[in-house]
Amino acid sequence: MTFKTVRITILLVVLFFVAMDAVLTKLRTTDWDHPLRVVVYPINGDRSVTSSQYIDTLHEPTFDSIGGFMSREAGRHHVQIKDPVTVKLAGEVKALPPQTPSDANTLKIMWWSLKLRYWAYASDNYEGAAPNIKIFVLFYDPKTHATLDHSVGLEEGLIGVAKVFADPKQAEQNNVVIAHEMLHTIGATDKYGLDTLQPTYPEGYAEPNKAPLLPQKKAEIMAGRIPVSESKSTLPKTLRDVMIGETTGKEIRWVE
Repeated sequence: MTFKTVRITILLVVLFFVAMDAVLTKLRTTDWDHPLRVVVYPINGDRSVTSSQYIDTLHEPTFDSIGGFMSREAGRHHVQIKDPVTVKLAGEVKALPPQTPSDANTLKIMWWSLKLRYWAYASDNYEGAAPNIKIFVLFYDPKTHATLDHSVGLEEGLIGVAKVFADPKQAEQNNVVIAHEMLHTIGATDKYGLDTLQPTYPEGYAEPNKAPLLPQKKAEIMAGRIPVSESKSTLPKTLRDVMIGETTGKEIRWVE
């Protein structure tokens, strides 16, 4: 047996136990018999003065709309728990997370996932009760970053990495991104076309039974956009413009 084969075998064994732990953790997390503790960890993503200054202004009420959104949608789906999540703010994390692999090589992605989980453990500076979900939020100066790379949310380890703009005018739109990645960590899947970024029908529509169907008034949270025509959609400005659809509700165990 070659060294490469041994290394791959060990990695697969480790990943098996990690996967089993993730399944059990998800079942416990989505029982919804108590609020999930979500902790936001700010990071200066571009090492800019603008991002640093913006991080200094952050306080827990900056993220209040995330908890309000989850409470509103839980009530709409007749979930018994009043406040599904509580969102807390940690201190600034100085280290950047491991970079996402540029290709879809399965082993590279698995190895990156393990590195991210270890990095998240080592970077945890929150002094309160242990979080159920960790969301690392990387801030970027919008004057030098017109667009941002994709954010990610992992069920394995209940970790999200959200990339947003360091601009108070973008705070509520940032919360849409954070909520999207938070829901990824508990099983919600994307509901848009990877090639077009357009919401997929019907699961990517907030109101799939609306007549006429278009334009929609709100976005489905995991689609991330409001469909206005068959080929055009717009970004929601706040979480008031977003809903949790039935398919997402099933994925996070809100809907039977």
